[in-house]
Amino acid sequence: LNDNPSRYKLTLSGTLKSPKISFHPPFLMLMPVPLDVETEAVITIIPQDYIRQSRIIVKLPELELADGTRTCPFSVQFPEGQDILSSDGTTHELICRVSFRSSKPMSFLGEMLFIDQEEN
Repeated sequence: LNDNPSRYKLTLSGTLKSPKISFHPPFLMLMPVPLDVETEAVITIIPQDYIRQSRIIVKLPELELADGTRTCPFSVQFPEGQDILSSDGTTHELICRVSFRSSKPMSFLGEMLFIDQEEN
C-alpha cells in the first residue's frame, strides 16, 4: 500500500437476524376449574438470535365481565428469571408458569403478549 498505486477492493456481506422467541407448547389450554380455584400450566420460552441482554416482559389481557367490571384473572411467574442471555452470553430457555383464577364464571380465547425490552 505504501506508494503502490494498486487498488484493493474489499466486499463485505452478512445477514442480520431479528431476535425472536418460540414456545413449547405453541398454544396453551387451561383446564376448567371451580370458581376461586387456580389452574396452572407451564410453558417453555425458546429465544433465538439474541446477541444483547434482554428480559422477557408479559402483557396480560384485561377482560370485561358481563356486569361491566374489568379483571385480569391471569398471572405469570418465571421461577428461574426473565433474562434471555446467561452471564456467559449464551441464550437459554425460560420456564414460565401461567395461572388463572376467577371468582366469576368466564371463558376466554385470546392472546398474552410476550416481548423483550425492545418490543420484539
